[in-house]
Formats: sequence, C-alpha cells, structure tokens
Amino acid sequence: MELGIGMFGDLQINAKGEIQPARQRLQEIIEEIKLMDEVGLDFYGIGEHHRPDYAVSSPEIILAAAATVTKNIKLSSAVSVLSSSDPVKLYQNFATIDLISNGRAELMAGRGSFIESFPLFGYDLQDYDQLYEEKLDLLLKINASPKISWKGKFRPELNNQEVLPRAINDNLKIWVAVGGTPESVERAGRLGLPVMFAIIGGQPIQFKPLFDYYKKVYQAYGHDMNKFEVGVHMHALFGENSNEVADYYYPLYSAQMNRIGRSRGWAPYQRNQFEAGRGNGGALIIGDANESVDKILAMEETFGLTRFSAHMDVGGPSHAALMKSIEIFGTKIAPKVREALKK
Repeated sequence: MELGIGMFGDLQINAKGEIQPARQRLQEIIEEIKLMDEVGLDFYGIGEHHRPDYAVSSPEIILAAAATVTKNIKLSSAVSVLSSSDPVKLYQNFATIDLISNGRAELMAGRGSFIESFPLFGYDLQDYDQLYEEKLDLLLKINASPKISWKGKFRPELNNQEVLPRAINDNLKIWVAVGGTPESVERAGRLGLPVMFAIIGGQPIQFKPLFDYYKKVYQAYGHDMNKFEVGVHMHALFGENSNEVADYYYPLYSAQMNRIGRSRGWAPYQRNQFEAGRGNGGALIIGDANESVDKILAMEETFGLTRFSAHMDVGGPSHAALMKSIEIFGTKIAPKVREALKK
C-alpha cells in the first residue's frame, strides 16, 4: 500500500479573519513536498480550487515546481476539476510534468467539491454530468493515442490531430476521485480506472458496499486484477501527543467546517463530532503515531487498499505543524505500517 499526502492549499485564517498571503503559502507547500520526499513518502496530491481561502488554482504548476526539488515521490493532482477544464491542455500539462519529473506525474480527475470553476470558465451547471462524461472520454482517448479524431458537444472537434508532448512510455497514470455515488463507482469500474474514495465524514465502514461494487464491476468488465488500484483520502494530522494535537487542531478544523457549512446548510460543527471522528469507527486520523498506524491498518484491512492519502491541511494548520506531521508520517507511521503489511 502506498502512503502519501493530499492537500488543497488551505490558507491560514486568523481570529480577525485575515487571510495568509498566497505567496507565503505556496512557498511553504514546496518546502513541505520536499520534506515528504526526504522522509520517503510515496506520493503527493494537490487540489484545484478557485476560492479566496485556497492558494492553488493550478495544481500542475505546483507539481512542476515540486518536480525540480524532489527525486522519488509521485506527484498528482487531487483533484483536477475535469468538468471545467480542457482535456487537451490538461493532458499536455501533466505530460510535461511527467517528463520533467522522469515519470512521476499522475492526474486525478474529478468533479471537484465546489462549483466556482464553472462560471469562471464559462460552463453551465445544468451540464454538470454531461461535461464530466464527455471530457473524461476525451482525456482517456488522448492518453491512449497521440493522434485523435473526436467530436463532442462542449468542445471543438479534433480531426486527426496530434496531442504533444507525450507522457513517458506514452501513458499517463489517470485516477478518478469519487464521493459516494454508485454511478461514479460504476463508471470507474467499467473503464478500469484506479479510484480514490474521499471519506471525510461519518463512519468509513459505510463505504464498504461501494468498494465491493467497484471491484465487482472492475472484474465484470474483464480488467486485469494485477492492475487493480483503490485508495482512500481522509482528513489527518499527526503529532507527538494525541490530546495536544487534537486541542491544537480542533479550532482550525471546526472553523473550516463552519465556513463551508454556512453555504451548504450544515449545523455548526461541534467538539463531540470531532472526537467521534477521531474514534476507532470515525473518519478522522488525528492523533499520535501509534493511533494513526492502527487506524490506517484498519482501513487497509477493511477495504483492501493499494493507497492511503492523508489530507493534511484542512483549515490551514501552521507550516510548522504540517512539517512536524509530515516528519511523523514519514519516520514513525509509514515504517510501522509497511512492516505490518509484510507479515
């Protein structure tokens, strides 16, 4: 099982509502990715957002910069909002990262958890589902063949046109991110694409039927089980002392949940929800190394994972807290998880 970190580029917001300068956060992110590589984590993913509380609107630029200061870590989006992107340009950008990084680039396609990119790039939300279907189809066709003829509804057609540059081995690794809809799971299984499930609330065990359904569809369409890959993306932060990291993180985490919740009609986030999430059956992995090892191993046993992604910057923890969390993940948690999985 690969172990890595996902981020959205959350900006730190103080008690006065003042937002950290994006310039500062972007420089911090590059330092954090460099440390991830140094401590031996397997992959890093960065999300795409077009909001004032996030620093990253172009994951590929962050990943290209990271490629120049890292040696081994895989570099991925988490996610690229495919519905409002041009699949041709998206492929070209990630193929370029793949060349710069000597084959370490991956693209994770998804719908995104926010909708700002639709009006920003001139798309109608009424076309939400059709846009994703069509653009995923085009992206996969581009990945399969350098020259392509294609016609769709939302983009000018392509007539035997060559899409360059090409990823190393003429194959870019493309994941899809899914939430909780059976339709998305069925599509991924039918197409034989690796899936990252976002489990960011409630009880992870509730997702087990979707994992089973994905595997069933994947096998039903005759895809090679030797290439079967499935992961989870879960909110996480690691510290030396469980209670101390929880006390530090709760105000930041709850503030972010409430910022998002106000626009979605959620009730105010409470400490008892936070602690329930940190418990054995919850979806938060926030605590010390030993607790985190046990919970990550439980996720692997429950779902048969090939990848675990710790989403580590929700609510904008400080750079120092993130660097400490990364260090603990790489030097204390990852070795124990890997050793346990060998047995």
